Amino acid sequence: MKTIKVGMLGFGNVGTGTYQTLEMNRELIEKHVGASVEISKILVNDVTKPRQVVTPDGVLTDNVADIIDNPEIDIVAEVLGGIEPASEYMLKALNNGKHVVTANKAAVAANYDKLFKAAADNDVSLRPEACVAGGIPILNAITTVLGANKFDEILGILNGTTNYILTQMTDNGLDYADVLKDAQAKGFAEADPTADVEGIDAANKLSIMMALAFGHYVHPDDIPTEGISKITKADIDKATADGCKIKLIASAKNEDGKLSYSVKPVALPTDHPLASVSNEFNAVFVKGNAVGELMFYGKGAGPLPTGSAVMGDILMAAKEIAESK
Repeated sequence: MKTIKVGMLGFGNVGTGTYQTLEMNRELIEKHVGASVEISKILVNDVTKPRQVVTPDGVLTDNVADIIDNPEIDIVAEVLGGIEPASEYMLKALNNGKHVVTANKAAVAANYDKLFKAAADNDVSLRPEACVAGGIPILNAITTVLGANKFDEILGILNGTTNYILTQMTDNGLDYADVLKDAQAKGFAEADPTADVEGIDAANKLSIMMALAFGHYVHPDDIPTEGISKITKADIDKATADGCKIKLIASAKNEDGKLSYSVKPVALPTDHPLASVSNEFNAVFVKGNAVGELMFYGKGAGPLPTGSAVMGDILMAAKEIAESK
């Protein structure tokens, strides 16, 4: 059986989840691919550091060239996070003729055109499913089985931290500052929560979704964005009295060929499908002119849900390679 080799950039939560997904489901994955799939190199800062997952000798490396310049590596999975050096590494891998899979929404949103052009120029694929909504397969759905639709609207709860905070404020009458501390203690919020609570993370994800759904790329800095840090208990109480729930909504709407978009807190009627999405869960509501209304729901973060999405893209790239040879 042919072996398709994967090099992974990063071995934090998402990288660990990706590796575990392959180990858990190797037989099933290789049956789908029609070839053996092997994560043969993993870039880390310190190869001697004890880790939750033990890898075979020689897999860990602190030299990125061992992956992106290695002719034996077929697929590069980038799970480092941050715009640089991740973007540079992905571009070099694509230019070296390697398929690239990534969970890095900030890098893809900031360099969308450049990355996809490099993939097209080198006749390889760039697969970003894990960038948006964790384990929810929204990007592949938009670009494959829903590809025959003209999309009228996409609404998303795309950030688990903000949804957790708003849910606790709504259900338990708590203040924003108190819930944020609780979310940080439980690991749902970072020590510096700015990217989440100010809507930056959601804007990155919306930028990618819009480009794929509407064929119109908008840099995340150009998306009108408002976070939840100014939401008060009084705002929550008013929404409740009006029969609504406040959610941080990433929205894109196509009306008469004009695309409008934003990330902001929205008071949704309680009968709206997104109003019932609670705590750290994500959901995406899609309206297509043929399919009508659909909603995708699931875990928007976490090592295994996001690792599942990364591994799914690796599977698809590996299948493409296996079928071409």
